[in-house]
Amino acid sequence: MPQIVIDGKRVEAGQGETIIQAAYKNKIDIPHFCWHPELSVSGNCRMCLVEVGMPKRLPDGSFAKDDNGDTVINYFPKLQIACATNVSDEMHVRTKTPKVIEAREAVMEFILINHPLDCPICDEAGQCKLQEYAFRHSNGESRFEETKNHNDKRQKWGPNVLYDAERCISCSRCIRFSKQIAGQDVLTFIQRGDHVTIKLFDETQLDNDYSMNVIDICPVGALTSPDFRFKSRVWDMSFNDSICTSCSRGCNIQVGVRNNEILRLEPRTNMYVNKYWMCDHGRLNYKNVNENRITEPLIKKDSTQIAVEWDEAYSKAFELLKKYKPAEIMFVLSPSSTNEDSYILGKFASEVIGCKNVDYFPREDKTFADDLLKTSDMSANIRGIDLLGISGKGIKAGELEKAINEGKIKALFIVDENFLTHSSIIESFTKLDTLIVNVSNRSKLSEMADVVLAGSTWAENEGSYINNDNRVQHFEPVITTKENLSRMGLKQGRLDRFGAHNDRWTHHELRGSRQAWRNLFNLARKFGVNWDYKRSGDIFKEMSGKINDFSGMTYSKLDEYQGIALGKSENPDPKLVNYESHFMKPE
Repeated sequence: MPQIVIDGKRVEAGQGETIIQAAYKNKIDIPHFCWHPELSVSGNCRMCLVEVGMPKRLPDGSFAKDDNGDTVINYFPKLQIACATNVSDEMHVRTKTPKVIEAREAVMEFILINHPLDCPICDEAGQCKLQEYAFRHSNGESRFEETKNHNDKRQKWGPNVLYDAERCISCSRCIRFSKQIAGQDVLTFIQRGDHVTIKLFDETQLDNDYSMNVIDICPVGALTSPDFRFKSRVWDMSFNDSICTSCSRGCNIQVGVRNNEILRLEPRTNMYVNKYWMCDHGRLNYKNVNENRITEPLIKKDSTQIAVEWDEAYSKAFELLKKYKPAEIMFVLSPSSTNEDSYILGKFASEVIGCKNVDYFPREDKTFADDLLKTSDMSANIRGIDLLGISGKGIKAGELEKAINEGKIKALFIVDENFLTHSSIIESFTKLDTLIVNVSNRSKLSEMADVVLAGSTWAENEGSYINNDNRVQHFEPVITTKENLSRMGLKQGRLDRFGAHNDRWTHHELRGSRQAWRNLFNLARKFGVNWDYKRSGDIFKEMSGKINDFSGMTYSKLDEYQGIALGKSENPDPKLVNYESHFMKPE
C-alpha cells in the first residue's frame, strides 16, 4: 500500500486512490466543491489545489538528503488538483502553504464574481458550502466592479426540484448524479464560458425516483425543494437522526423539525445501508406525523367518542377484553412496529391474555422496488417481527375476515396498523363486539373503535428495526410529546426550546400520544401483571438476553456501528469514515 505525507502527517493510501480520497479516509479535510466520493471526478471547481512533490532521487536510486538528514522533496512548479491526482508511494502533499492559500482565495474570488447576494432569502443559508468557504478560504475582497451576469431563476426541473441558475457554481454534481447514480441522463452544460449554465434536454424533466438527492449534494443554494422552500431557516430547526420507515431498506435519515413539526427529511450517510442517498418517496413521506393526529385517548359512550384520561381508557379496555375467551380475541400489529413494541405485544397476548391469535398484514408492492435502494416490502420491520416469532401461531391475518364473519373472533386489538393496503377488510369490523385500536391518526378505523389509545408515530418513538439485510438499527424520537418531553431536552431546536409563551413560533401542539409498548405495559397492570420496564432500552436488553441473534447488542453499540447485522454483535462491520459535505468544520 502506498504511503504519502500530507502536511507532515504520514498516511496510508489505497492503490489507485487520489490525494483527496486518501485525505478523506484519514480525516484530513481538503476544500472542494465538485468532488464527491460516489461520483466520477470532474475537476471543475479547482478548489482542491495543493502542492505535490516527490523525493529527489540520486543516480543510484536512493533519496537525496539535506544537511539535517531529511529527504529532499522536489515540488512540482504548478499546483495540482487533489481530486484527480493519483497517489504514489512517498508522495508529499502540502495543503496550507501560502502558495496554496493564495490560489484558494483566487478561486473563491473567481467563483463569487457572478454569484448573487441571495443569502438573506436562500434556503441553503446556514448550511451552505459556499458560505463556509467564503468565511474560511476567502480574503473577503473582490476586484470585480462590472455588472454581474444574470440568469433564469426558479426553473422547474421536475416535480420536486427547482433550479436557480444565478446561484449555480457549475460543479456538475447534479449532472453526474443524475447520469451515474439515478440513471437519468437529462442534464448538461450549455454556453460554456462566462455564461455557462445547466439545462434539461429538450422535452425531458428531472423526475427520477431519486431526483431530490441533487438538492443535498448541491454545494450552494442553486437547487431547492418546493416542499421545503421558504419554510424555515436551518438554524431555527433541530436535526436529529432516525430511520426511514417507507420500505424495508431502513435508510438512515436526518429529520428537520421546527415548531414540533417535521419540515423535511434528508439522507444520513450509512455506507452499509443507503450510502448517501434516499428515494423521493421516503423523503416526502412524513405528512402523517404532522397532520390529522389523535392526541389523547378516546372511548365510545352512547355511540359517541369522547376524550378521557389515560387511566379511564385502560380501565375500559380491560373491562372489554376480560369478557372474552382468549380464542375469541385477535391482535393485529403493523409490520412497521418496532421490535420492542412487537415483543411486548407478543408477551401481552401470550402471558396476559393467553391468546395465540397474533399476526400482521404484509405490505408488498413489486412495482415500487428498484436496483438502487427501494424494496418491494413497504414495511419497516417484517424481519424483526418474524424473528420474534410472535405471529402466525393462531388465526392468521388472511383468515381474519372469515373468522369475524363466522363469529370466531369477537374482539380485535389493533396496534399501529392503518389497513391502507387492506382497506376492504375494515367493513367486516362492524360485526365485532369490541374493537380496540392503538393508532396515531384519525381514520375510518379509529372512528369505529370502542377504545382509542393515542399512539405515537416513528418520529416520537424509540426502538429498533431490522432491515432487509438483517441489520438491526436503533432510532430515537425526533418529535416532542408529553411522554418524552423530559428526554428531548437539547434535541429540540432553539425556538422550541427557548421560546416564550407569547412567541408565535412556540404554539406547537404537544401531543399526549404514547408508544404502543407503554400502552400495553399499563394495560397489563389492569390485569394484575407488573412488568419492570421504564424505557425501550429495558425491553431491548431483555430481548438481547433471550434471543440469540440479538445477543450482545445494546442501543449504544448499535449507534456506534450504525447498526449491526443479526448474530454479529461480537464481530460487527468495521467503522467507516462518513463523508459529510455541508457543515462548518471547526479549526
